[in-house]
Amino acid sequence: MSGGTAAAATLALIAGLAGSIQVAVMGRFGERIGSFEALAANLLFSTLIATTVLLVLRQSLAGFGEAIRSPWWYWVGGGGMGVVVVLTITVVTPRIGAAATIGLLIAGQLAMGVLIDRYGWFGVEQVPLSWPRLLGVVLLAVGALLALRR
Repeated sequence: MSGGTAAAATLALIAGLAGSIQVAVMGRFGERIGSFEALAANLLFSTLIATTVLLVLRQSLAGFGEAIRSPWWYWVGGGGMGVVVVLTITVVTPRIGAAATIGLLIAGQLAMGVLIDRYGWFGVEQVPLSWPRLLGVVLLAVGALLALRR
């Protein structure tokens, strides 16, 4: 594994850990102030952090102009789907628990990821569907369903 691949894998693992914390916290936050209020507060805070990082690293907001000129599906696929994810974890975690929420979220992500790779959707490089990938999706789906049992 190259250094770049190892760094990318490490970052993905850290994001997974962070996502699990987000699931637990957003479930509680939604119970405390309401699901839609927690969603809006989370996205506002995320926007403030991201904009601050952008200003520190690029010393400019010029990238927003390019974002506005991007295809509509970048907005729906990036921001719109992010809203779906955050709202969903906020609403369902108190009902089914963090493990089941995360398991189902990851199973859905892996299943869609396999399709995106297989067909090269959204400009992603095509990756053939192999039996280990398919088995991984099936096993993860079974694990996610088992996590629903209390």
